[in-house]
Amino acid sequence: MRRWRAQQWQQIEGWLRQGTSPRKLALTLALGFAIGCIPIVGVPTALCFAVAFTFRLNVPAIQAANYMAMPLQVLLILPFIRLGGWLFAGSHPQVLTANALFHQSPVKLLWASGSVAGQALGAWIVIAGPAVLLMTMALTLVLRRVPALTAERADSAELFLRNK
Repeated sequence: MRRWRAQQWQQIEGWLRQGTSPRKLALTLALGFAIGCIPIVGVPTALCFAVAFTFRLNVPAIQAANYMAMPLQVLLILPFIRLGGWLFAGSHPQVLTANALFHQSPVKLLWASGSVAGQALGAWIVIAGPAVLLMTMALTLVLRRVPALTAERADSAELFLRNK
């Protein structure tokens, strides 16, 4: 069991050392966690991969943060719907009840659920920006104290200076 844990820890350290600074890793984790909280189930995994690929972020780290946020995603769906309804109060409130599910046409039901999802997504956008900034700052402070990351930065700086 101890050997398995040691191997797992070495693998995690290898992922952390994939040529990234503590600040970039903190941004990666913050983005993964924030994207993992999107109130639309099924979207975060693909979106995390696309963001990581586009901005050359650490894919295992962003997906790990995404998966850690999944329970929170489910818990936050209703609060995001309510916040979105409050933020976009000018629009007509869309109430999805059991009666509406069985007695409305499929087009009206799709329109209403899309409207509710849009309001929830709007609320998530309002919350996610500041949350990513705060998480990035806090995680940067924590990750600067991880010896594996600071040793990697020192090694890469030394290698860079030797090649000049």
